[in-house]
Amino acid sequence: MKEIYLDNAATTRLLPEVLEAMRPYLEEEYGNPSAIYRSAARSRAAVDRAREQVAALIGAKASEIYFTSGGTEADNWALIAASELMLKKRGSASLLVSAVEHHAVLHTARYLEERGVKVHVLPVDAEGRVNPQDAERLIAEDTALISVMTANNEIGTIEPVKEIAEIAHARGVLMHTDAVQACGHLPLADFAGTVDLLSASAHKLHGPKGIGFLYIRSGVPLRSFLHGGAQERGRRAGTENTAAIVGFGAAAALAARDMQKRTEQTEQLRNYMIGKMQLLIPGCRLNGPLERRLPGNMNFLLPGVDAEALLIALDMRGIAASAGSACAAGSLDPSHVLLAAGLTHEEAMCSIRLSISHETTKEELDTAAEVIAETAQRLCRTKG
Repeated sequence: MKEIYLDNAATTRLLPEVLEAMRPYLEEEYGNPSAIYRSAARSRAAVDRAREQVAALIGAKASEIYFTSGGTEADNWALIAASELMLKKRGSASLLVSAVEHHAVLHTARYLEERGVKVHVLPVDAEGRVNPQDAERLIAEDTALISVMTANNEIGTIEPVKEIAEIAHARGVLMHTDAVQACGHLPLADFAGTVDLLSASAHKLHGPKGIGFLYIRSGVPLRSFLHGGAQERGRRAGTENTAAIVGFGAAAALAARDMQKRTEQTEQLRNYMIGKMQLLIPGCRLNGPLERRLPGNMNFLLPGVDAEALLIALDMRGIAASAGSACAAGSLDPSHVLLAAGLTHEEAMCSIRLSISHETTKEELDTAAEVIAETAQRLCRTKG
């Protein structure tokens, strides 16, 4: 049974071209990039080239890109180091984070709150979008950072990050955006300089797992996060994962080259699937906006259908989908994103996320829509 994979927001397939770029650094080119001999120099050159490829995706300078183990580490680094910077400067610190952030941001904010940092949560509207004026209203003298994601991982909402960043900078506040879902899928070439800090991860754009980056705008005095060696220009200790970094660079270069084609293709498939689902399933409703949405994201409310039961049944039929963030898998709690957008507890528990890529086919979506409709009807009948 061939799997129909509809969970690209959780992770994406490693592209063959990316694997081929990585292969030499998994086999013969194993020199430590921080050493001084010739094989090490070749590894260093590969890391430097990948840094330039990744920087190009957001219009940054290579010197502003710091490789991490992924988006979670990058988010932690941004929030913790910015808070410590303000604590050192004023003796107190506060953060502004949106209600729909990934848990990598929300749980880090909670960690800081337990250590005396004040945390203000920015509400969202019914489409999951932050009102920039709320951010302006909540900024205080000790606000260290505003963190609002570029695009939401569950309902695909593209946030007004640039507008919020303008407000932040007018008040002398740092701006961070978690761009894990957006990087490689939305044009971010003008983001460098607009924000001060930006997090991203390779495995969301057909690169390898375990590698991400934090963009730190030149002049932002953020301290190192991992202590030890002098890697990443003294800001992030630990031997560089050369193969993964090279893979990130290759994936970034492919995303930059093919972004418009991929986006158009994915949006067409997404809109086709939305229409198909609403035609086949009575009462089916799209959560989040239709416009200003990630190209491959769909989140559906299926009235009366238990999402967990549906997902288990779909898996048995070879369809991989989710109820929201993969990082919250196994949780019996409803999605915090859907609740923040105004859904009831019951509605949130009846919602599923389908996320596609440019590799998804129309035939796969036809099959998936029919199976979802049939399974949803059966579960409703059984429940009744």
